[in-house]
Amino acid sequence: MTERQVSRWFLQCLREQSLLLEIIFLYYAYFEMSPSDLLSFTKMFKEQGFGLRQTNRHLVDKGMDALVDRIGYLSSLILVEGMDIDFLHKCALEDCTEQHQFSNAPDVIKEMGQLLLTFGDIPHHGPVLLAWVLLSHTLRPDESSPVIRRIGNTALQLGVFKYLSTMLKGLGVSGNNCTASTAKMCIYGLLSFVITSFEEESLQCSHLIDAACEVLSAPNLAEVFWEMPNMGLGMILDSAVGMFPHKIGPLLQLLTALLSNKSTVKKVYNFLDKMSFYTQVFKHKPNDIISKDDETLWRRQTPKLLYPLGSGQANLWMPQGVLGQVMIGGDQGYVVRWDYSYSSWTLFTCEVEMLLHVVSTADVIAHCARVKPILDLVHKVISTDWTVSDCLLPLTSRIYMLLQRLTSVINPPVDVIASCVNCLSVLAARMPGKVWSSLHHTGFLPFASNPLTSMAQCVSAEGMKAGNYGNLLVQIEQPRGEYAVTIAFLRLITTLVKGQLGSTQNKGLIPCVLLVLKEMLPTYHKWRYNTYGVRERIVVDRLFSLSLSLSLSRCSTPTLQSLCIYSLANTEAGQAVVNIMGVGVDTIDVVLAAQPSSCGSEGPGQILIQTVKLAFSVTNNVIRLKPPSDVVSPLEQALTQHGGHGNNLIVVLAKYIYHKHDPALPRLAIQLLKRLATVAPMSVYACLGSDAAAIRDAFLTRLQSKTEDMRIKVMILEFLTVAVETQPGLIELFLNLEVKDGNEGSKEFLLGEWSCLHVVLDLIDSKQQGKYWCPPLLHRAALAFLLALWQDRRDSAISVLRAKERFWENLTTPLFGTLTPPSDTTEVFSDFYLALLVIYKILSIFSIFIIFNCTRLGSLEQSLKDGLQKFSNARRFEYWSQYVKSLVCHVAEMEEEGICYFPETQMLISAWRMLLILSTSHVFPLFPTFISLSDFLTTPMSVPCLRLGSMMATLLLILLKQWRGCVFIDTTAPDILSPLSLILESVLQADQQMMERTKAKIFSALISVLQIQGLNGGDISQLPQLLLSVCETVKDEALALIDNTHHTIQMGDAVEDEDSMETESARGPQKDQRDGVCVLALHLAKELCRTDEDGEHWVSVMRKVPVLPSVLSAVELSMRSKHNLYFTEAALHLLLTLARTPQGAAAVAGAGVIQTICLPLLSVYEVSSNEASQSFSRKSQDSACWPGVYRLCMSLMESLLKTLRYNFINEALDFVGVHQERILQCLNAVRTVQSLACLDEADHTVGFLLQLSSFCKEWQFHLPALLRDIQVNLCYLCQTCTYLLHSKKMLHHYLQAKNGEALPPAPLHRTQRPPQTPSKEAAGGGEREEAEQKALLAVQCSLLKILSKTLATLQHFTPDCCQILLDQCMDLAEYRTLFVLSFTTPAFDPDVAPSFGTLLATINVALSMLSEVLAQIVSYSVSLFLRSLLMFTMENCFYVLISQAARCLKDPAFLPRDKQRLKQELSSELSTLLSSLSRHFRRGSPSSPASGILPSTQSKPPTPGSKGSHEGQEPFIQLVQAFVRLVQR
Repeated sequence: MTERQVSRWFLQCLREQSLLLEIIFLYYAYFEMSPSDLLSFTKMFKEQGFGLRQTNRHLVDKGMDALVDRIGYLSSLILVEGMDIDFLHKCALEDCTEQHQFSNAPDVIKEMGQLLLTFGDIPHHGPVLLAWVLLSHTLRPDESSPVIRRIGNTALQLGVFKYLSTMLKGLGVSGNNCTASTAKMCIYGLLSFVITSFEEESLQCSHLIDAACEVLSAPNLAEVFWEMPNMGLGMILDSAVGMFPHKIGPLLQLLTALLSNKSTVKKVYNFLDKMSFYTQVFKHKPNDIISKDDETLWRRQTPKLLYPLGSGQANLWMPQGVLGQVMIGGDQGYVVRWDYSYSSWTLFTCEVEMLLHVVSTADVIAHCARVKPILDLVHKVISTDWTVSDCLLPLTSRIYMLLQRLTSVINPPVDVIASCVNCLSVLAARMPGKVWSSLHHTGFLPFASNPLTSMAQCVSAEGMKAGNYGNLLVQIEQPRGEYAVTIAFLRLITTLVKGQLGSTQNKGLIPCVLLVLKEMLPTYHKWRYNTYGVRERIVVDRLFSLSLSLSLSRCSTPTLQSLCIYSLANTEAGQAVVNIMGVGVDTIDVVLAAQPSSCGSEGPGQILIQTVKLAFSVTNNVIRLKPPSDVVSPLEQALTQHGGHGNNLIVVLAKYIYHKHDPALPRLAIQLLKRLATVAPMSVYACLGSDAAAIRDAFLTRLQSKTEDMRIKVMILEFLTVAVETQPGLIELFLNLEVKDGNEGSKEFLLGEWSCLHVVLDLIDSKQQGKYWCPPLLHRAALAFLLALWQDRRDSAISVLRAKERFWENLTTPLFGTLTPPSDTTEVFSDFYLALLVIYKILSIFSIFIIFNCTRLGSLEQSLKDGLQKFSNARRFEYWSQYVKSLVCHVAEMEEEGICYFPETQMLISAWRMLLILSTSHVFPLFPTFISLSDFLTTPMSVPCLRLGSMMATLLLILLKQWRGCVFIDTTAPDILSPLSLILESVLQADQQMMERTKAKIFSALISVLQIQGLNGGDISQLPQLLLSVCETVKDEALALIDNTHHTIQMGDAVEDEDSMETESARGPQKDQRDGVCVLALHLAKELCRTDEDGEHWVSVMRKVPVLPSVLSAVELSMRSKHNLYFTEAALHLLLTLARTPQGAAAVAGAGVIQTICLPLLSVYEVSSNEASQSFSRKSQDSACWPGVYRLCMSLMESLLKTLRYNFINEALDFVGVHQERILQCLNAVRTVQSLACLDEADHTVGFLLQLSSFCKEWQFHLPALLRDIQVNLCYLCQTCTYLLHSKKMLHHYLQAKNGEALPPAPLHRTQRPPQTPSKEAAGGGEREEAEQKALLAVQCSLLKILSKTLATLQHFTPDCCQILLDQCMDLAEYRTLFVLSFTTPAFDPDVAPSFGTLLATINVALSMLSEVLAQIVSYSVSLFLRSLLMFTMENCFYVLISQAARCLKDPAFLPRDKQRLKQELSSELSTLLSSLSRHFRRGSPSSPASGILPSTQSKPPTPGSKGSHEGQEPFIQLVQAFVRLVQR
């Protein structure tokens, strides 16, 4: 073995000896030792020299002295306990000594006596000799008295009482230390018998009192003492009282030791409060004394002040006539005990006052010796029972002045100062503010001479003074190596920091903490120390005060917390903390091995462990609280730097996993590793180096152990959870996945022997739940680790887990359990919410796996689908929905009572929400769940509940979208509108700034519900209240939007369009958002007004609330400034909805809509002088844009004119006059721009012109030139649409060449994509072709609608068919000839005028398209719509054709030759068309579409005398047939 190994082996041998002796001592404390055994033990211990004569004593070094001394202590205690002194004392009192076991063993006594005569060379013999003296003197009082006296003297020469004090201190503090408590009980009996048996003067009084104080410090013995205060050790107390207050120390020393609990405090306080004797010492007899002849009794003639203090101060006054017993008298002086009753607490106050008077004189040392026991007693009293502090106020209030004066003298008494500071520490625990304000004026603490305003000033210590304490530390304590004041100072600062939490006064503590950070922590290891353990105690106190400082809240700048964070992160103080953490597990194990096993919490090993733990805590808090920065701090550099030869702090931290003594130490080390793995740019795996595998094994060994501390296992799993995302190398080491041999190109993984997944799978096993080794907290940590694997897409680990049998069953088992209802929960809330967090983790994993399956695999795995189906079949969706509802209600109630568990609740609801959404999206609809979800939102609207309500409102929106079909079909759908109405009222009354998003979601939900109920046709009882609330919101939001827009314009944020409607302006700030409250409120108002078709409610509401004026004002401002696009669109939609009813149209028109819209609309677009195609957007007509606003305005004008008719004609003419250039440009643009947006604008424009064409005379009167231009452009538009519909290939070419962006891109066409297989390419081409066909069909439909409306408009510009055919006196000058006499196919050339050939071509195109629609495989609704539209187009085209032909035939200016040609061509063409129509109708066609989608024609009804052959034919066909017969004549 190496020298180090030999030393460790011998150290273990000594520890085993100590432990064996400890066991023997404890055994004989309860069981009697026979005399022969005592003799054997005595011989054995003598041979071993009471531990000093070890077999390998050459191996004993200085570090083993404590163990060797402990062996001697225990050997001596075993022999004393073997003599059974307690029983001997009892026998002596009862005069039955023959019952003692040694009374019947004379031979053993004799041999023991001879053996003990050889003792006396080492201190361990003292207690044995003293006990033997008592035994021999009691059992054999007449025999061998010289021998007994000799042995007794030897014991006293060995300093037995001083040895007893040292021994009891070395055995440790009693409490949980069984050995120390038993030893004190043993020595208590020994001392009691000694004091009872011998005169006190013959003993070493001072050391005897010290030993008695050590014994009485055991709480149980203090109670025993007060039960019999006049026996045993009580005699020492009587003796000390007899010399009080001349000798003040012994009595106070004993009473301080007797303070163990509140009951003993009361006894001690009352004992001192009612003293009956006052002992004084006189060198000479005073003159004012009368005495008897024998000088044994004195009588005071005059009253006397006992303390020469000034008037007005506390004092003791001994009255006249008091008698005094002279205890000692003679030439050497007199000791007199006066029969005088007084309170010692008043005397203590006088003593302190006396010290204050003599503090600068030579008497200060003597007075300090008297005051220090007083201060120690006060400290112990108020520490044990705070309620007595009020009674001690005269004493405690003088401590501040005492501290100030004592620290200012040349040679300050450090022990008294330390006692003062200790008292103030106890007071500060209860009254921090008062203690701080009083201390602030003493000059003792460090202070700042200038106000602290910045962090730089604090760190530089500019203007800061060390105070009297700083001077005392440097000048007195450091040179001496004694640090009593420093330890007391650190405790005081710790108490003040703890007491000042959240207070603004903590800024005054900055100089104190800065002294610790700059002057003490970096250099403490260089100081001189006289006593072992003081340095460690100082470090613990410093770190504890820093740890408390870090826990302070940031209430001002700079703060204690920010100062500590900066100093520890950037100065030498942080390096000192790093050095403490770098002690390492080996050093701690060596220190622990060198200390006895029963040292309790006061041994050097425990202090070192506590120091390292505090260093961990401080470092972790610094890293956690440090503000984010791009610069790496020195602390982080020191923590993460890579050193050679294993000199690496990360390795040191990781190796703390080997520490077994204190589970908190490895737990804190792992916590710091977790923090570093998150924030530090380093690889933990690389830092571990060659130790990585061994450390991994140690981690997993502790994780697998069923008896390991649960918190360590949880911390290990949390560390691995963080490592999944931040430490890829390390997590691969812990996953330990092995590749299974399989087919080429495919990889299958298996779990290695040292994979952490083995443990994780065991922890989530449903059979393990409820066992002591798998509590809920550990189960939750395991689930969090699995969740991290899924979130980080660890596919290999996931594949292994999915392949495990019963994985999904184990994972989801808690979801099938039943939790205690939140309102009935009586258990600790932390346990209850632990269960909720487990559920949250499972739901999250469940949801992520659904996403993973649907994105990676395209569909759900069968095992997962089965699990979800089982979940649904067990009605768990309903259960958990109901539970979430009750949980939210309960949290709201608790929150009102001041108990907040919002984060846990929010996590659970968030996970549940995600699972619901994914389940309904990817698996199956879950409609019954909706019942619970819709009700829960009616909970009290506290702030957390409003946040939860916002979350659930989002869920409601998504589920409404998913369940729209179910709700439409299901007649038992729940009433969702009622709770939503209540919620809306509550939300509108809440804090508006906080509720902005929630209001928007509630509005969206209401819109969806109204749309669903509109489909069902149900009545809405909440309509009046909803309308009122929403209208109020719309008005307020519109006014706020006006102010906001004005402010934006003033700030110069307006964005001008560069190219008419081609460019959209930026979204308005804050208020104008697609999903903003203002926009959604307008949409909700629109839905409500649509529901209230007859205006029963909205009319009265809008009379009360000025909604329309506010909205129109905002719209006008928005249009002029081109801001608030979404608001403008929503407002126009609302106006459009109102305009569809007479009441609504009248209200909108009366509110001044034409003044609002007409002129400001010019700002929306700019008419370009270039080609018309440059003025029209090619964007989708569904996207929000200013062209859409123009189209909506056109629709609004159309609707108002259609509803109000003549009441709105003047406004309509004003509108068309203002925007005539744009209208004409739009009609011409169809020829060059075939985008859906352009066609949509043309559609709206023609629709408006269709309504306006009903008022031709008014139009002709006001705007004759415009009317003529419109008519010409409409004819050209008809020709353009006909040509484009006729030439599909040309239309397709135009769409590809000019409007390519209108077509959706090919789904599979991407750049930089790997080459596809031929089949995939063919599939991609097919999808592309299908998309193009859909786009082409959409454009054709738009062109067809424009064509039909154009023809319907032209119908109003041509004579009525019946009138022109029957009325021979008709004025033809009122109607212009719209089409030229030509029958050629319409051309795309704008120079070719529209002709009768155009109209005939239109009919042919419509007829051919009608046949194609019948042949195409399209949906029934699309087919019906197209057929009706085509029939409507043909009907209007025939009408215009007949009317225009009759106009030409009757026109005298028309040449006869042209008339004849017109008749021939029309007769031929119309006959052909009629035969085609007849064949078509024989196959079946829809009836006249005039009553449905588009405006009806004014065709002539069939005459009553029509033939039966015309039955079943369309009226317009009969009209055409009649016209053909007319022209054929």
